[in-house]
Amino acid sequence: QVQLVESGGGLVQSGGSLRLSCVASGRIFSINAMGWYRQFPGKQRELVARITNDGVTNTADSVKGRFTISRDNAKNTMYLQMNSLKPEDTAVYYCNAGRSYVNVGDYWGQGTQVTVSS
Repeated sequence: QVQLVESGGGLVQSGGSLRLSCVASGRIFSINAMGWYRQFPGKQRELVARITNDGVTNTADSVKGRFTISRDNAKNTMYLQMNSLKPEDTAVYYCNAGRSYVNVGDYWGQGTQVTVSS
């Protein structure tokens, strides 16, 4: 099993920045990729950005140029730097991890709320 714990969410004004963190523990040797997903009320979770163990990233067009995913393998931690936040970025953000390099992983964090006020 892999445990994921997110932190860093909160309330920010439009144009502001936040940095989310996700710390992985447990069977981390089984993780080949991690990612951030978000969920709007009444909607399915959608990919924000993913990163493999080799550092290959994939970022959704809706956040490209504003959000940056990174990871510190020594700390078993993944980050999402979110700049130029917009009210439409308001959502619950989830950390995800798994063995697959391309598909959504099996493990999820508990989610962290990001609210952007106009």
